[in-house]
Amino acid sequence: MSRAVFCTCLVVLAAAVIPNTALAKGASEATIVGPGLSAPIELSAFGGSETSGQLADIAQSAGFFPQVFGQTPDPIASDRPEGQLGPRYTITYGMPGPNNQRSELVQDVYPYAEAGPVTYMEPGQRFWTTQRTHGGWYVAAWQPLKEQLVATGLPATAPIAGGGDDGGVPWILVGVLAAFGVAALAGLTAAGARRRPAAAS
Repeated sequence: MSRAVFCTCLVVLAAAVIPNTALAKGASEATIVGPGLSAPIELSAFGGSETSGQLADIAQSAGFFPQVFGQTPDPIASDRPEGQLGPRYTITYGMPGPNNQRSELVQDVYPYAEAGPVTYMEPGQRFWTTQRTHGGWYVAAWQPLKEQLVATGLPATAPIAGGGDDGGVPWILVGVLAAFGVAALAGLTAAGARRRPAAAS
């Protein structure tokens, strides 16, 4: 066999093996839920559909691979980023594994965070029976994660009400508390007016 034929065979073999390896180590489907969505967003890596490319792009931008498998140098932080995170969305990834195993991993996503899009994956999530996620916080400030999520159906701007898990008070609760305060103040004022003695004529 000539050297040229041998090299060609190696290229063909690599092309056949690499997609299967990438698929085994990545997510085959994902579901996104959160505020402002009328229904869960379903993404799939099968069938060559538009969502196939969207799923791969989102996983890459969201730090899925270093959060799951670890990476050197490690871009994952153990501490929560500073600033407001905004509404929280949840992505549940379905991962095919060896021996027809299917595992699910959960990632929290904050597309509208002050520091840029932020994701969090709980460390120690089990997958493929014996494997566990590296986990931690990932700041995707230089990744087009927000735009990719908006393209799937998320609101272009942060929803006004709720969904946040950043320690802040949802705006709708602020409004309710403010209205309650105004009503209470008005009641106290009216009670004081009733108790005030009439001025002598």
